[in-house]
Amino acid sequence: PVPGELSGDRTSWKSSRLRPSTRYEVTATARGPQGKTTTVTSAFSTLKPAAELDIVDVTPMAGETVGVGMPIIVTFNRTVQNKKAVERALRVRSTKPTTGAWFWAGDNTVIFRTENGEYWDPNQQVTFSAELTGVRAGKSTYGVDDFSRRFTIGDSHIVTASTKTKRLTVKENGRTVKSWPISAGKGGKVVNGVDVFLTTSGVHLTMGKENPAIMTSEWMGVDPKDKKNGGYREVIPHAVRISNSGEYIHSMAATVWAQGRRNVSHGCLNSPPAAAKWFYEYSYRGDPVIITGTERKLAWNNGWSYYQLPWSSWVAGSALDRTVRTG
Repeated sequence: PVPGELSGDRTSWKSSRLRPSTRYEVTATARGPQGKTTTVTSAFSTLKPAAELDIVDVTPMAGETVGVGMPIIVTFNRTVQNKKAVERALRVRSTKPTTGAWFWAGDNTVIFRTENGEYWDPNQQVTFSAELTGVRAGKSTYGVDDFSRRFTIGDSHIVTASTKTKRLTVKENGRTVKSWPISAGKGGKVVNGVDVFLTTSGVHLTMGKENPAIMTSEWMGVDPKDKKNGGYREVIPHAVRISNSGEYIHSMAATVWAQGRRNVSHGCLNSPPAAAKWFYEYSYRGDPVIITGTERKLAWNNGWSYYQLPWSSWVAGSALDRTVRTG
């Protein structure tokens, strides 16, 4: 089937887009005022593109229940030269309308998120679709297939944590459901001008879960056996990742004595084992985790920390320089 429209005077019909590398046949019948009819047929093939544009990955997963901060991350199989044409082909529909925008984080990755300070409304369905068939994405490069994915926004889980009060609180749909003492980053390890042992302050999003997570000092170039220079290797249960720089909300029985009193971690939010297990089982991917109290600011591209970018800058990252109203 080919989508198209008949002209107002019903004398012509125009298709909106055709699939590359495809043979089509058209039959048209015209009828005159006296009832005489004429039928014509035509057959043709569309060009075979030198390169095809495909979507190779979309986050979140199909059917996944996610948090109210969840972005839609779309990765293509190649560089997109004509970003305007491709962005025009992207659609976001939600049961409850919201305002968002696309942002090109690279030549083959585009991300949708809602407006700063406004997350998805909880408990609704969201559908992402890409009408890429026939879209010219670059020189001799065309989309050949459409794509669609549906997922669910669950309850609103908003996590707040202060490295000063050393306490974490979880609200569900605006109501506090749990709170516990934490121990955040102790600071004191400066690499390239950044104190990497400080917890980052800003709007994080939960990204995934590991049970256990293996944490070592190799990320900062220190052998785990080199204890004198801060080497470590820890097997951590019930860990929920909140950044790409190694920050988690996780269980740490060894620092229960410090939780609520002192910051002694390498940047993570150490939590009592029972609370960490509860959060591991409770949280969705895409739950906002808002941390305050440190001088180390969370970078907008440190994981899914896209809400760190001002809204005007995010919209400017759209090839069309526009906001999108879902619904």
